[in-house]
Amino acid sequence: MLGPAIVIHNLDHAVAALRAASERNRRIALLSASDAGVYVGARWFCAMRERARPHTSQTESDWVLDCGYDAGAAQAAISIGIPGVVFNGPTDVAIRLREIARVQGGVRLFCERPPALLDLGADFFAGRDLLTKRCTDALATFC
Repeated sequence: MLGPAIVIHNLDHAVAALRAASERNRRIALLSASDAGVYVGARWFCAMRERARPHTSQTESDWVLDCGYDAGAAQAAISIGIPGVVFNGPTDVAIRLREIARVQGGVRLFCERPPALLDLGADFFAGRDLLTKRCTDALATFC
């Protein structure tokens, strides 16, 4: 089961969400913007995950990249080991992608985008302290 999802758009968002989760001692899901796997790609998301890790290495988190209807983007995300991939395309393609994810190991395929507790898109350029407060406040409302 995923933790509460916070939609992240950049590295500062990811670090702030992880810090807030650490402060609240909660597992969270870091969810990309809709279709981000198509327009920024799996390698960008993977690099952001790697760069965020040292900031809050003890926080349990689920990283989920939304690839929309793009099977190629979803397959790329699976092949480089993104832990969670959203694909809302045709069922027969999703079945094949799920098999690829199973063989890859450690990758979960979601056929629906998980609901978000908070989307940090409106705070794209905010500083980490404000972002962390927004995330902490949102996590405080989640049971």
